[in-house]
Order: sequence, then C-alpha cells, then structure tokens
Amino acid sequence: MIIHPGILLLLVLNFLFIGLLPRIFFRKDGCYNLLWLMTAMPYILASLVLLSSVWLSGSPSGVWAWIHQPLGDANLYPGMTLVAVLLSAVSIALIALTIGTHQKPLALWHQTNDAPEHLVDYGAYRYIRHPFYASFLLALLAALLAYPTPGTAVTLVYGYVMMNTTAAREEERFLDSSLGEAYQAYMQRTGRFIPTFWRR
Repeated sequence: MIIHPGILLLLVLNFLFIGLLPRIFFRKDGCYNLLWLMTAMPYILASLVLLSSVWLSGSPSGVWAWIHQPLGDANLYPGMTLVAVLLSAVSIALIALTIGTHQKPLALWHQTNDAPEHLVDYGAYRYIRHPFYASFLLALLAALLAYPTPGTAVTLVYGYVMMNTTAAREEERFLDSSLGEAYQAYMQRTGRFIPTFWRR
C-alpha cells in the first residue's frame, strides 16, 4: 500500500508540530521524564510507520510485514484518505487555536510539582477540556485513515490510552485543588476529548 506524498507530508508536519510543542510553547522549567516519553511514543512511532512506508521495497517479512499489512477493503481507502486530510488539518488548527487561547505557557506534561493556578474555560476550552490531547488523537486517527495498517492502529490505541490516563490525572489534580468546585462544574458542561455543544 502506498500513501500519497502530499498526504504523507501533511501528516508528518502534523506530528512535527506536536513534537515541537515542548520547545515552542510549554514552560521551560519542566523536565522530560519516563511518563512524558511514554506519552510521546505513539506520535514518534506513527511518524516512523508512515515514513517507513515510503522506503518499503520488495516483500517485507516478519514484524515489518505485519506493521505494514493493509487493513480492510482497499476500495474504501480513497474516501478514508479524504477524511484523513480533513482530520489532520483540524488537528493542526486546533493546536494553533489552543496555543492562542493561553495567555502564558503551560507546564510540561507529567510534572508532579505543577499545581493548577487558574481554570481556562474559554477559547479552545469552551466545549472540550483537553483540546491539545484531542488534536493529538485526531492526528493519530488521520494517520490510521490515510495508511490503515496494524502499525497505525496500534499507535492510535496506545495514544488514546496514554492521553486518557494523562487527562484523568490532570483532572484529578484540578479536583483536589482550590479550583475543585469550579472544575467540577466545568466537567459537567464539557467533554474530555469530544466537544459537547448540547450541555449547559
């Protein structure tokens, strides 16, 4: 299976944007720890799976063949590719919107000494509690739709588990802080990764 070069470029740029966030947006007093690496791993692996599809020649064998084995009906791929482009564009736009929502940089992921100081419930956070994480998951879903293989499927599942775990830990930290009551009300009217426009 071959991924279109233009779509590959879009997806790689999407993952590069995600990868550059610690350098261009997050506070510089954080450190890269094991949990951060585990959270970053699906985006690194998805990029490698996509890029390695270009260099794949002949008939790969073993694990390599399994990683790049097409999933499902090839007749569905053109429609899925269009959706992948759309999701990747939305992912990039949502990252930019979320950066623009913040008045100051956030702490780097998984920092144990980062106590919540204020609640952001406007801009990208109006309907969704974790727009950064949602945009990251959209990028992984776009990769799966553009290149539907076990390699991209595994990165999406693993990425979701890590993002959900990270989001739950952050929410628990908010609930245990002085902002707990306000955050509880915020949780009632927003979704974790999917916008909830119908809630009040």
